[in-house]
Amino acid sequence: MNPYTSLAKSAVETYINKGKIIDTPQDLPEDFLKKRAGVFVTLEKKGKLRGCIGTYLPTKINIAEEIIYNAIAAATEDHRFPPVQKEELPFLSYTVYVLSEPKLVKDIKELDPKRYGIIVKTSPFVYPNQKIAFDNFPPFKSGLLLPDLPGIDTPEQQISIACQKGGINPTKEKIFIYKFKTEKYQ
Repeated sequence: MNPYTSLAKSAVETYINKGKIIDTPQDLPEDFLKKRAGVFVTLEKKGKLRGCIGTYLPTKINIAEEIIYNAIAAATEDHRFPPVQKEELPFLSYTVYVLSEPKLVKDIKELDPKRYGIIVKTSPFVYPNQKIAFDNFPPFKSGLLLPDLPGIDTPEQQISIACQKGGINPTKEKIFIYKFKTEKYQ
């Protein structure tokens, strides 16, 4: 198991078994402790989604803390599933995605659902520099889709699903699309 998924697994198992959030291990690779990035953690049980939570921008002091907190949230706060139970732990597999900073898409031709994840946002605020989603004002609605998901082969499918996830009607609301890359660890 690589250090990314090992950290996620340790965080989930400690939290489920003891109700405690682990301290950040200091023997991790340097990037874990010095780099900041958005991180998503996906849990699967016997090949089926069991939880997925993340942040597209960093919210913690380093990648290690993003992994710890998002892994616990994926196990306990994904509204689509009940919290993970102790007896499920041996059957879980973990995937960690470290995200690049999202970039505004000016043309749909820039998108490739196998290579880029997307964030679709609406906003009641319009600024000249187009940094709507990442300035100090929260987005009105948003939907995120990770890259390289089975069955999603076109940018149109990707945008449609991201809009559905965010409760966005792209025919009635102005949307802004951002793309990002991920480093995926299983």
